[in-house]
Amino acid sequence: MVLMTILIALVALLLMGAVLIQNPKGGGVDSTFGGSSANQMFGAAKSTDFIEKVTWYLAITLFILCIIASLMVGGGGGAELPDLAN
Repeated sequence: MVLMTILIALVALLLMGAVLIQNPKGGGVDSTFGGSSANQMFGAAKSTDFIEKVTWYLAITLFILCIIASLMVGGGGGAELPDLAN
């Protein structure tokens, strides 16, 4: 479990670095609704570069590692009810 925790922390740090390295494209939600950079969605900017792919792969890896870690810890979602039949 310690190895899984270290792996999750490492992937999270790499993901933070990958996000901070990316160039800001601006616009945000505004570009979706007809902002000045709305043509980027279907223009030449559609092709993803290496850092964007790394970001997605790290995010997916972090998600999967967190799911695996939660399964390793165990369900433990609810306490067992006492047997009142006695």
